[in-house]
Amino acid sequence: MNKTKALVILVLLLYVLSVTFHFGSEDVIANALESFILPVITLLYFITVKRKSLFFTLFLVLFSISDLMIFIGPYIPYDLDYYLGNFLYISAYISLSIEIFKSVSLSYILKNYKLHLLILTILNIYIIYVLQVIVDPHVGETNIYYVELLYNIVMLTLLSGSLMNYFYRDNVKSLFLFLGSLCIVFGEVIWVAYIYISERYLLNVVSTTLYLVAFYFFYKQSKIKQDIRREEENMFLS
Repeated sequence: MNKTKALVILVLLLYVLSVTFHFGSEDVIANALESFILPVITLLYFITVKRKSLFFTLFLVLFSISDLMIFIGPYIPYDLDYYLGNFLYISAYISLSIEIFKSVSLSYILKNYKLHLLILTILNIYIIYVLQVIVDPHVGETNIYYVELLYNIVMLTLLSGSLMNYFYRDNVKSLFLFLGSLCIVFGEVIWVAYIYISERYLLNVVSTTLYLVAFYFFYKQSKIKQDIRREEENMFLS
């Protein structure tokens, strides 16, 4: 068995065990197992992808570090754990957004997708409003409220950017990026519902599943070389 297959099996095993322990009400063990899933996927990325992207690599590494902070959380002040963990997640999403935006012609997007951008902006404002309404009664500090607000803005900017990138490129790589971003956002929304509305194990499992599917799409797109023909055609037509 080669390293790739072994790591894929390990990811699936971690996922199945975490789900099993969640339904067995062993949340501490389940969360610990979940925290290893992305680091293993990141290791798989380093082993199997030859042409690595700086910002996509930063995304995986920063996200992995924040996930692994679960093991030091009990030994550091809550504020440090909260702010540092969220800073790493926000930085990870920003890194992925830069990866998406760095080769997109913003002038072409603004010229050809005005209505799309307007609808996306309205939809994002509404989603952010709903999420903040859910979070607001449960946060005791103004700083935490604004961290949550920034987190949601960055997350939805990533989703919007990935959708525009798909419209712009119209290829498999951009489709995988969009699907991954979509799964991430749904996973985050369900996680908010689990934390602040109803701590049902099914919500936690669905959120974890969406994250796993998201990183499957992200990993798949990382192995596809960017096709610049679409960009050249777009620039010519614009």
